[in-house]
Amino acid sequence: MAEKCGSEKASNSSPNLICPLCLDIFVEATILTSCGHTFCRRCLKKYDLTHQDLDHMVCPLCREITKLSANRVDDLRLNVSINGCVDDYHAKCGGMNAVLEMCQKCTACKSLKDAVSFCKTCNCYMCDECLRCHKHLTALFDGHEIVSMDDVIEGKVSIGHLFEKCSIHKQENKDMFCEDCKVHVCQKCVLVGHKAHEIKNQVDFEQELRRKVTDLAQRCADKKAELEKNIQNIEIQRHEVHTAVQTLLDDVRQAYSIKAKELEENLRNLTDQIHALERSFDDDLNVLKSKDRQRIKSICSSIILVDNDRLGHLETDTLSAHILLCEELDVMLKEITDHTSAEAIRKKAQETRFKPADDTRLDLGSISRSDPKMEVITSVDLQGVMLGMTRYSNSTVAIGYGGYAQGIDIIDSNGGKQRYRNTPLSDMNCYDLVLQRDGALCVLTGSREAYIYSSLGSRKATIHVRNNESFLRVSRSPSDEIIITNYGKQVYIYDPTGYTLKHTVQTKHDTRQASTTRTGLIVTSSCYTNPSVVTVYDRDGNAGESLHLQAPEDVYPYVAVDEQDRVYVASVDKKNSSVVIRLYDLDGLNLKERVEFKALDMTLQEYWCYLVSLSPDMLAFACGKNLYFIKVSL
Repeated sequence: MAEKCGSEKASNSSPNLICPLCLDIFVEATILTSCGHTFCRRCLKKYDLTHQDLDHMVCPLCREITKLSANRVDDLRLNVSINGCVDDYHAKCGGMNAVLEMCQKCTACKSLKDAVSFCKTCNCYMCDECLRCHKHLTALFDGHEIVSMDDVIEGKVSIGHLFEKCSIHKQENKDMFCEDCKVHVCQKCVLVGHKAHEIKNQVDFEQELRRKVTDLAQRCADKKAELEKNIQNIEIQRHEVHTAVQTLLDDVRQAYSIKAKELEENLRNLTDQIHALERSFDDDLNVLKSKDRQRIKSICSSIILVDNDRLGHLETDTLSAHILLCEELDVMLKEITDHTSAEAIRKKAQETRFKPADDTRLDLGSISRSDPKMEVITSVDLQGVMLGMTRYSNSTVAIGYGGYAQGIDIIDSNGGKQRYRNTPLSDMNCYDLVLQRDGALCVLTGSREAYIYSSLGSRKATIHVRNNESFLRVSRSPSDEIIITNYGKQVYIYDPTGYTLKHTVQTKHDTRQASTTRTGLIVTSSCYTNPSVVTVYDRDGNAGESLHLQAPEDVYPYVAVDEQDRVYVASVDKKNSSVVIRLYDLDGLNLKERVEFKALDMTLQEYWCYLVSLSPDMLAFACGKNLYFIKVSL
């Protein structure tokens, strides 16, 4: 109570000495150099804690930017003038705790005597004489609520909110707040200079501000709890990553052990073979050595016979004799917290595999991740020209036909086909279709209506769409909303029943197909309409930067969004019978390319195509009378 009263007293007596952030007397008043506004140094440090990623500070009052050096707030200069006034104030008051010892002066008269009581009805302090007048002049002051100043100082009673007197209309309280001018005014000021302004009662304004602060405090607590939970989740994922890495190390050590054993056995075999060769060579040399010794023996015997003195001098014929090695990891109150990033790193770690060397290489192998690729695993000939396609299961699509084929086929990734037999869909033109989670089908049979049929074939609802073009197109959101495009610049979003139009999103270009993400964003494609663009919108119609397909001409985009909100864009080049599919990540309302896959050779009989995501590793692409199931490896 003492501290509060002290601040109120200081505020009333020395408004220029109050910090706008802590609403208390300045402590180390510090200037923001760009605008000159002054705050406590400690308040600026607290404020700066939430902006450590910036090299500047935005003034809390005027939003001017002040550049910060390496020491940030510590390098900002002190406001010597304000700090001097603060020192003078403390000297006069005997310190902050001495405020309560200073007697409040009477505000009911001009005597400036010490106040002994306070009238809540008149909202003024009173000296002895004014108190006596209040008590005796019952015709004027009867029923007024008067409290003792001793009780106020001791905290036994509260005098409530005290309004500052208007400097222009001296007797009027500044009990109103002008939203336009951001100032407190009295009622007469409102009539004179603030007629057309947004005016709020001061008490209501303060209550609203307190509610905002309370709400912010609760949101801060919730956000803090969410982030702490996310930190715990990150540590859980870290444990999973470490487990995956340890598994890699174990695999490498096991491979080393196996290779080492094989190499040791090979070494033993080679050593035995070499030793056997050595023994064979020794045997052959010993044979040669034995022959030479025999010859020496023979020569010696012969020379003895020849060199014999007893034979005399006889004329005789004279006889003669080496033959080598390895590769790297996202705001305050509104910032969407972020929840998916830590799981992706764990998955990458678990998907990383050890690739042993083949049998002809004398090394253990290497750590690597396979290059992203996609390949056509199944090609299916359709009984008619495809007009619409939708995901039926993780490996199955539903194809809609018109004309002589009519009806719907269910086709799986192995090429198996079966007719959708539920009447009346089995013999009806189907220009597009989408399967809802309860098994119901939303089918487009013409240019103005879409029908919702139950899994048993009964019609549940009819959707009427304003349309001047030949056909509508339909898809659904992850929450089963029905998304309809009309080849124009609108996207219609209906609730799952089809009875209620929830949103109409205006688009910048003619839109033929639209897909939605889990967060409600809408990814649109112009298909074979010029310009060839892909654009992302939110539900309010805000758009990101359009993705324009470049030359060659006659290359058109078809889009699919998978269950992880990854965006596949198929660039269809009918002239060269080529389809290039690229994978994009969402960056707000923009698309950021991640992978461009190798071109796929396909039969392209028509300009109208369809790309559908069946699962994170399977796409389906259809054009004319051809359907392709595509395997994706990331």
